[in-house]
Amino acid sequence: MSSGASNQENQRGAGATDGAGRRPHVAVLGTGTMGAAMARNLVRVGLATSVWNRTPEPAARLTEIGAVAHASPELAVRAADVVITMLPDGDAVRSMVLDEGALDAFARGAVWTQMGTIGIKPTLELAAQVRQRRPDVRFVDAPVSGTRGPAEAGQLQILASGPQEAREILAPVFSAIGSKTLWLGEAGAGSRLKLVLNTWLAFLVEGIAESAALADALGVDHGALLEALDGSPLAAPAAIAKLRKIDAADDSPDFSLRWALKDIDLAVGAAGAERVPVATGIGQRWRQLVEAGLGDLDVSAARHRLAEAGSQR
Repeated sequence: MSSGASNQENQRGAGATDGAGRRPHVAVLGTGTMGAAMARNLVRVGLATSVWNRTPEPAARLTEIGAVAHASPELAVRAADVVITMLPDGDAVRSMVLDEGALDAFARGAVWTQMGTIGIKPTLELAAQVRQRRPDVRFVDAPVSGTRGPAEAGQLQILASGPQEAREILAPVFSAIGSKTLWLGEAGAGSRLKLVLNTWLAFLVEGIAESAALADALGVDHGALLEALDGSPLAAPAAIAKLRKIDAADDSPDFSLRWALKDIDLAVGAAGAERVPVATGIGQRWRQLVEAGLGDLDVSAARHRLAEAGSQR
């Protein structure tokens, strides 16, 4: 991680203008669950918002609230002061922005904020390409921590890293979509922290799933488990929320198992399986669930097949 000083900023309430009183025009490329929520919150605070999605329908739906949908990323970014990419992986970002020419269409002096979780190496490669091909564009690595609920509420945590001069123009944008921004140093630092946080989440989810399966095996009522956890230092809000989803057999996706597995793979690839053996094991088990067709369910679907595994002993 960069040796630059860590700086935590709570930007909620900063308004929709930057320090110079400007209202940046924002383009959001990728309007899936997270990107669409970001776009809605940008429109809500009055920022001009252009949107594009490879499948047009999700972007078109955002025109109902005032966003402007474009047929190509090049058209979406032309007038934008800030370009947000919220795409599933590094290959998708590279293909759309670099190979298909969207970067060439960026306005002079624009800020490109890469907010999807794509891993460290692809992030550094994108930053290098921007320096080489468009040195006037400022590249910010800013993955977000949070799932569908926080995204819709504008309560994401933003893990930002990039040039100091980009912070002012991004302040109203980040204020609209997040409750807290951490500025962490040079581009790449945000992606490093995001992989650590998502590995933490994977441990938490698998631990809850296996604890629930253990409770079932031992005849422990889940209500008693929840009561014992009430007020306990063990009761992280995210853990309780996932336990309640498991209890309700609610697999509706806040954060899908498929994308959680992608993030585990990125972490294991960056650190090496020998350094994170438990994460590696979780990844192997979750891959079986994804291959069995459960990838689009919530990550708490990690509960599946634990009972079956026990019954085979």
